[in-house]
Amino acid sequence: MNTSGLLKCAGAVVALAAVSACGSGSVAPSGATLNASYVGRTLFVNGRPVAAERLNPLPRYAELVPDKSTAKKYEYIINYYGSYATIFDYPKSSAMIGQIYGAGGQGCTNVLYGYGKKIFWNPGRTNDLITEYKVPNTLLRTLFLDYTFTSSCAMNTSGDLAVGVLLGNSYGPGGQVVIFKNATGSGTVYNTPLAKEYFDGYDPKGNLFADGFGASYNWMLVELPKGSSKFVTVKTSNSPDFPGSVQWDGTYLSVFDQGSSEMYQYSVSGSTATLKNTVHLSGASDCAQTWIVKGLVYCGDAGNNDGEVFKYPAGGSPIATFTGNFDLPLGVTAAKK
Repeated sequence: MNTSGLLKCAGAVVALAAVSACGSGSVAPSGATLNASYVGRTLFVNGRPVAAERLNPLPRYAELVPDKSTAKKYEYIINYYGSYATIFDYPKSSAMIGQIYGAGGQGCTNVLYGYGKKIFWNPGRTNDLITEYKVPNTLLRTLFLDYTFTSSCAMNTSGDLAVGVLLGNSYGPGGQVVIFKNATGSGTVYNTPLAKEYFDGYDPKGNLFADGFGASYNWMLVELPKGSSKFVTVKTSNSPDFPGSVQWDGTYLSVFDQGSSEMYQYSVSGSTATLKNTVHLSGASDCAQTWIVKGLVYCGDAGNNDGEVFKYPAGGSPIATFTGNFDLPLGVTAAKK
């Protein structure tokens, strides 16, 4: 059990309760109290499993303002399930410019990396719906998923949408991935070697990768090769500690380790992933999801309760920190009009 994480959580509950009524004109987080516990290495917040490793939210408040930005590119820090996504227009500003109420969890777009084209997807608005938004904040449509606790989403270049399952219904076995062809229909369920699926991402060949925990809380990376109906385990040349984002970065398959705040760049051949480079994000507490754009990587930081911008692949200390309203960031993505 992560006892240090539990101690952080206890302090967070007190902090949240103490400031929930602060400041006229500011908006408190959707949950005035976040109750955290662990089952094995899986963090539960208010009874729901989340894909973050640890929690230490100290809310930051900002006046809500209408989205008057003329920006063409937007970044989204997506908070606890069913709460809201906070909108930014970096590098024009690092301050919040708006919110999308009801969003939550992770996000993905219709590109492998960089700024998505006009839309993004969010699998955590409610327990069993995956939601599509038009940039910057228009709800377009939803897809139904017959699982209670979703985690990740990813799109390939053909427009197929893959949604990961952290835990099954009634806390039963998880680890499934549901793929919606052309992001429509009821989806096809694929079982994986994972007991809990945390993050997924496609490469440009159409192979789908996902990481998470096995039955003994051992980190695992798995792959659904394009055209296959079966996930296989991928052997890595190093041993990450805690599941993190899986995303193509233009050259390598990038896998984030929430335990070490490092991004591992892999070259994949067959069922073997060879570590080529390591990118360390200094000052990050727990990037529950990262999103890579050209020259940068965005972090939705559940530990620092904010959003951060780092150079990529240089890493190092953040070059910007987003300011605004946050309520346990679990996801981050970026898209343009």
